[in-house]
Amino acid sequence: MRVAVYLAHPRPDSFNRALFDAVVAELTALQAEVVAHDLYAEGFDPCLTAGETDTLADAGAQADALVRAHQAELGTVDALVFVHPNWWGMPPAILTGWVQRVLAPAVAYKLETADGEPVGLLRAQRALILNTSDTPADREHAEFGDPLERIWAACVLPYVGIRDVQRVVFRTVNDSDEQTRALWLKQARQQVAALVAAPPPGTTG
Repeated sequence: MRVAVYLAHPRPDSFNRALFDAVVAELTALQAEVVAHDLYAEGFDPCLTAGETDTLADAGAQADALVRAHQAELGTVDALVFVHPNWWGMPPAILTGWVQRVLAPAVAYKLETADGEPVGLLRAQRALILNTSDTPADREHAEFGDPLERIWAACVLPYVGIRDVQRVVFRTVNDSDEQTRALWLKQARQQVAALVAAPPPGTTG
């Protein structure tokens, strides 16, 4: 199994980084083929260019070399893992830009009808989202409606054909102790193991 893992956090000492490292280590231990991307360390430019908004142009031809590399790689993986904090109910800007630039028309999806109904083009059929948050769960749901769940599981991933979406939120991070964080890292590893072990969507055991 070939899995792409994406980290979107600027600090190398963050708990997000620890989650990312645990995910990569677990996938490697399970003998999965891992392609790991720290978007900040790579200097990924999240700014969509004017050329990339031209729906009549070849999206890949308009993108820079790093974007094209990500797009080409995307067609070779079986699953995606995203690790990022909840900032203002959104992924960090660098990951939002990754979505807008990499999941481009003719790369990740195509529109077959005038009403904009998409057809996903990705080989990947499943995704795991690992989020950190400093908002208690009851407040997140009661006041904000858990916008990250809507963004990933309803808006972004189904649009490109990924409907098997698992998401785990670790909260609250700022007041967590080392023992709690160790348990969270163990949980993240378990989620990754389940991702790899799960049968392909649409099959029965």
